[in-house]
Amino acid sequence: MNRFNFERKTPGEINRLIAERLRRIRKRRSISQQHLSEKSGVSLGSLKRFEQTGEISLKSLTKLAIALEVDDQLEQLFCEVPFLSIEEIINERD
Repeated sequence: MNRFNFERKTPGEINRLIAERLRRIRKRRSISQQHLSEKSGVSLGSLKRFEQTGEISLKSLTKLAIALEVDDQLEQLFCEVPFLSIEEIINERD
């Protein structure tokens, strides 16, 4: 079955949304980019680029989440994905 959702976001849009959410958390906690960079071990340049464009490695994103104490959110990613078909249920048993 081929489904196409015209309202789906692009990878870039999703990345920018995640970056904006983390930036808001950083600001809400009054943490400067410099301090978050030092605390996470992610370079200041990478952090700035992430907040502006959404581009970052998964490892650096994880480091930022840990530093902001929201890593539990990453751990829950894809935990409870609903089945889309009977075939998926059958395939999971294999």
